[in-house]
Amino acid sequence: MSSAAQAMASRVEAATPLIEARGLHTYYGNSHILHGVDFHIAPGETLALLGRNGMGKSTTIRSILGLTAPRRGEVRIKGELMTGQPTYRIIRRGIGFVPEGRGMFPNLTVRESLVMAARPGVDGRCDWDLDRVLATFPRLAERFAHYTGNLSGGEQQMVAIGRALMTNPELMILDEATEGLAPLIRKEIWQVIRAVKDTGIATLVVDKNVGVLLDLTDRSMIMVKGRVVYDGPSAELKQQPELLQEHIGL
Repeated sequence: MSSAAQAMASRVEAATPLIEARGLHTYYGNSHILHGVDFHIAPGETLALLGRNGMGKSTTIRSILGLTAPRRGEVRIKGELMTGQPTYRIIRRGIGFVPEGRGMFPNLTVRESLVMAARPGVDGRCDWDLDRVLATFPRLAERFAHYTGNLSGGEQQMVAIGRALMTNPELMILDEATEGLAPLIRKEIWQVIRAVKDTGIATLVVDKNVGVLLDLTDRSMIMVKGRVVYDGPSAELKQQPELLQEHIGL
């Protein structure tokens, strides 16, 4: 390929969202949860998904990942149609997922939980290995041989984030990133998310700590009853307290 063609290919790749969803309609039984949700996140972008409880944030994530299949709409990863594909194939396209509730295997040790997830990124990168995760979370080195079921909530969240990083993702999704954690642990988790952002990994974060999210993220989306009512720069949303009060209660 010529240098000009390579440059063109690089520009096209950079312009293609990591994930793009259009017109998602998702149901739980007869309950219509998502009403035509459009979603996208670009390479290296950090996005906050905001809204009160029950507004469709987690359902949006589940729909994108194939955990709850949308009845209408489409999901593309790097331009490739992935609607209807099993979750493992979607995740294998470069997504690290930290689910709400952390998703621990309580009978596995910290070491086993991290090592079982280890794999190169989709481009062959191995930037995140066991040594780097333990350097990022020194507390996990101290708990290395402990069963994850015996860890504190904060330690389990460190394992969940470390496990996702061991897949060398292009996008990290964190659903309720700091829910139920002590203030000092929350601060540590936010520091790690900032460090991940600085490495160029795109990040989608759901959390109730809106102030931190608006300072941390490039862009924010607000969901109300399964619809997107705001999608724009976090810095601009921060300057609209009336919008935050109306839709989030701040």
